[in-house]
Formats: sequence, structure tokens, C-alpha cells
Amino acid sequence: MISLLLGLANAAGPVVFIGATVHPVSGPPVEDAVLIFGRDGTIQELRSGTTDALPASAELIDLTGKHVVPGLVDTHSHVGGGRLHDNLKPMQPGISAIDAIDPSHVSVARARAGGLTTVNVMPGSGKLMGGQTAYLKLREGNIVDDLLLCPEPPAGDEGEDTPLRRSGVCGGMKMANGTNPQGKGGDPRSRMGAAFLQRKGFAEAKVLHDQTVAWRDADEAGWSARKKARKGLELPSLDAEQRAMLQVLDGDRTVHFHTHRTDDIVTALRLQEEFGFRLVLQHVSEAWKVADLLGGKQAMLSLILVDSPGGKEEALELFPSNAATMEEAGALVALHTDDPITDSRLFLRMAGIAVRSGMTEAGALAALTLNPARMMGLDERIGSIEPGKDADLVVLSGPPLSTWTRVEQTWVEGTKVFDRSRPADHALAVGGDAAPTSHPPETP
Repeated sequence: MISLLLGLANAAGPVVFIGATVHPVSGPPVEDAVLIFGRDGTIQELRSGTTDALPASAELIDLTGKHVVPGLVDTHSHVGGGRLHDNLKPMQPGISAIDAIDPSHVSVARARAGGLTTVNVMPGSGKLMGGQTAYLKLREGNIVDDLLLCPEPPAGDEGEDTPLRRSGVCGGMKMANGTNPQGKGGDPRSRMGAAFLQRKGFAEAKVLHDQTVAWRDADEAGWSARKKARKGLELPSLDAEQRAMLQVLDGDRTVHFHTHRTDDIVTALRLQEEFGFRLVLQHVSEAWKVADLLGGKQAMLSLILVDSPGGKEEALELFPSNAATMEEAGALVALHTDDPITDSRLFLRMAGIAVRSGMTEAGALAALTLNPARMMGLDERIGSIEPGKDADLVVLSGPPLSTWTRVEQTWVEGTKVFDRSRPADHALAVGGDAAPTSHPPETP
């Protein structure tokens, strides 16, 4: 790889990748590409051909023979090294994965080595509602706040904060059914008991949600406090758990629902239809059995195609063809690592397995990038290479889904966070837990 630095006196110039085949995902591949991104971390232009008319201050990086894809997005991860499960009670929406994530943990660095730039770090699935997930951009940072990725409030939602505002929501909500949350302590011992407690929790939250909406609507209509009182309207005082539940019901927190067996999948769908929350079905090992149902609903499915040996009974009918079947059925399909169940460094290989089992190449690449971004409500910023989006980029040694391809560089918001040519980063890419997690600053 050859780097040509032009205009060193002006470090504010853009970075330009030249010569590579760029896979924007939102459109066809661009050969002999010119990809320009600014120091502000956003993509400025993608085109094919000449480097004429580039600013004299541009930093040109020659990637002839390489391939570039958007940063990989993982909808289901447990990187960060913390204890990401607890045993407080069956429904615990107030717990947040944010409070258990260590950005310096080697698993975060290994994820960058695998080309991952955005992850949804989740609590475990041992509870019916395990707690709040954390959407992280894998920037370099010392504290979790440096990595949080929080969607912007909806258009026109400026003004005074209310319990239903998106402000401060930097993740989804983890739920589970099946065998994981059964029979421990005070947890239910049956599927019907699990569904009852989940339904009960949502029904109670719905009462508070409706009260809050009615009060907000009256407030926006200019009702006086006296008129609100006369109509029996009162803004509920919410604790942390209730506030999180209202964020789910208002669509500001997507429910990421761990489920495997067909009957459990249908139960999750039934709960979603009753209470109207935004749903991503995670794992769905037996999705292929109800492909027409899920495809007809255009369900959002995040699949794992390689599970750890000795897995649970309800995942026995997990087949690599699951992704191809659901793509053909019309569902929105993503893939995930469930790291450490599968290593983040092998994420591209899972897409290769999906293609070998019948998925289209375009669909498999979208399942690592744009589709998971859509599921997390972040597709306006990430998931494809388009002007205005974040410059989250992965430089590959060859075609994205080839067995022989390696991640050579990972860039997050225009900053290189992994470079396989650096000895410490190479150790991250190929080593185990003892591999170094950082490298010394480069000499200017």
C-alpha cells in the first residue's frame, strides 16, 4: 500500500482513497474509485476515475487492488468485558449495559480488527427483560461515554424534555423467551408464565404511557393547569424503570428479542402486535419454519449462523440456509456475532457462509452493514458509503466475502483505529486474549 501525502502544511484537507473497488452497499460497486472524506469524519464524494481537481491539501492513499466496504454493524454483541447480566427480577428495564462496559477491554479492540465500527452491546438473555442495550461507535476512547452513539431527536421535537423524548436514549431494550430465562430463582418455569409476566409489564406501562400522552397533547394544545385538573389529566411521576418502558412503547427504544423456537418467535410477534413496540427478532433459529409469516410482516431478523458447540436444544435446527430462506421470503435480514459466542474478527466469514448456503452476495453484505443500521434506527448515519454519512470504512485485501480476504484497516468517522501493518494491531488480528489492546502513538 502506498501513501502519498500532499500539502502537509495543511492538515485540514480531506482524505482520499484512490484505486480501490468500493462497495457502497446502497448501490453497485465502484471500480477504480475516488472516495473523499473530510476531517470532520463524514463522506464527501464517491466516484470513479480521475483524481483531477482534488484540493492541494488532500491526503491521497493509494488502495489499488484493495476493496473498501462500509464499517460493519453488529446488532448483537457482548464486547466490553463487563458482567452483562444480573439476577434482580424477571423484568428489569432499569438496568443498562452502559454501566458495565470497559472500552479498554481486548474484545473491543478485536472487534475493530474484524472491521466492526458500530455494535449493539446487550445484557444477557437470562431474564424476560434483561435491560437496556448500548449502541456504541468503536471510536478510540477511555470511557464508555466516548463511544456512545445516540440517535438525534425526531424532526420537530425540540423544546422542553418530556418522558417521551429520544434525548439520552443510546440503545434499545433486551428481551428473551425460551429456555434462557426459565426456572431460576423467582423466574417463571413455563413459556406461558414468561409471556404472562412480559404482557403484564407492558400493560402496566401502557397505562402510564397513555396518561403521559394525554397530558402532553393537552399541554401542546395550551390547556391551563386548571383545565387539565378538571379533565383528570396528570403527568405521572416516573421512576427509571417506568421511563425506560415508556421509551419502548414510544418507539425510542427498539426491543431486541432473543428467541429461537417457532412457538417463541410467534409469542414475540404477538406481544409486539398487542403493544406496538419496534421489534428486532434476534437469533430466530427456526425462522425458516415460519418464513411466509415473517416475510409477510417484513420482520426485522438478526441471525447467527455459527453457534458455539454444545448449544441449547432449541437451537438444534439452526441451519446456515436460514439467512437465504428469510431473504427470499422478504424479511429484513442482518447477521450478528453474539461475541464471544462467535469472534468479531470472523464476522465477514459468517456472511460468506450465508452466501454458500444460498444468500445473494449483495444481501449478505447488506446483512453486515445497512440492514443492521436500519434495525438500530441509525441508517441515516451509517451502513453505506454515501455523501453525508459517517466515514466508517473497512479496507480489505480482496473481495469482501472471499475466504482469503483480510481486514487491513478500519476507520471510524474518518480516523484510522486499526491497521494490520502495525505490529500491535497485527497481534490483535491473529492473537488471543493476551494480545495488546493499543499501540504507541505514531511518530509524526
